Amino acid sequence: MVHNFSAGPCILPEEVLQKASESVKDFNGIGLSLIEISHRSKPFIAVMDNARSLVKELLNVPDTHEVLFLQGGASLGFYTAAFNFLKENGKGAYHDSGTWSSKAIKEAKLLGHVDVVASGKENGYSELMLDYSIPSDADFFHFTSNNTIYGAQWQTIPTSECPLICDMSSDIFSREINVSDFALIYAGAQKNMGPAGTVLYIVEKELLGKTGRNIPSYLDLSVHIEKDSMFNTPPVFAIYTSMLMLEWLKNLGGVKAIELINNQKAELLYNEIDENPLFKGYAHVNSRSKMNVTFTLTDASFQAKFDEMWSEANINGIKGHRSVGGYRASIYNALPLSSVQALVNVMKELAIVTA
Repeated sequence: MVHNFSAGPCILPEEVLQKASESVKDFNGIGLSLIEISHRSKPFIAVMDNARSLVKELLNVPDTHEVLFLQGGASLGFYTAAFNFLKENGKGAYHDSGTWSSKAIKEAKLLGHVDVVASGKENGYSELMLDYSIPSDADFFHFTSNNTIYGAQWQTIPTSECPLICDMSSDIFSREINVSDFALIYAGAQKNMGPAGTVLYIVEKELLGKTGRNIPSYLDLSVHIEKDSMFNTPPVFAIYTSMLMLEWLKNLGGVKAIELINNQKAELLYNEIDENPLFKGYAHVNSRSKMNVTFTLTDASFQAKFDEMWSEANINGIKGHRSVGGYRASIYNALPLSSVQALVNVMKELAIVTA
């Protein structure tokens, strides 16, 4: 067994991979591949409807909000969010917690004024800066719930008097949230929900169309709502596989059940990092991510030995991002507790053989 700690594209359950692979050859016994049937056909419309329905069920999405599966990933979402919520001559309030929020800020500045209310750049994004004030005239407050590169995550969802927008790409479906608190949630599938190729939007419908802007059709979320996520040809395989992932999550017991498992995985790994003198966590304790655990060796001379040991243990994808270094273990929903235990065992063994 390979223990896949990749930060994205993410690990998927074996049963999801099996069904997805079968669909490419013969989708549901119709004698045609999923990727060659019309997206307007009844079989795929059923897939789209089921995927959106599962999102609503698993996250208790209220009737005030609509669910969309689109393309472009969160990178297009940065611009889409601003286009749909930043008013002409308005102001967007942004929290800068790392690379992805910085990219969102960059895109929003193309459309208007951005007020960065807090930034962790000076501390290497190792800690979320929670001493901030949202301007009373802000059109919205934008934050990134989890930063995959630095391993920092909001432990509680912030509150805001203005509409709340969140890039939730790497921790969507990992813990319970109150969707009604958000004007917009967007999330690339490939971090914790499915394969690369689609992005999930959950948007409060009544807040759209109030910016005074002429929005390009593809960036206008109202257009996509009107067309039921089929304004253009959707990424059928990515949506289908995401649907399978959501079915897997539902059968497991839903978001509440996976949150308990995710807490166990994170506790197991962070306990080892804190107790083992050879390792040190990168993110500040109060900002530690339960999806992306970042850590370093306290003695770099042990790197070659550690790398050899985890490789021999069939552990994959734990090298840290180039901008941080060290190691990063992404413990997304589909990663079993046994894989985390395998990594912890190697860390324990390293302490023994180097003693």
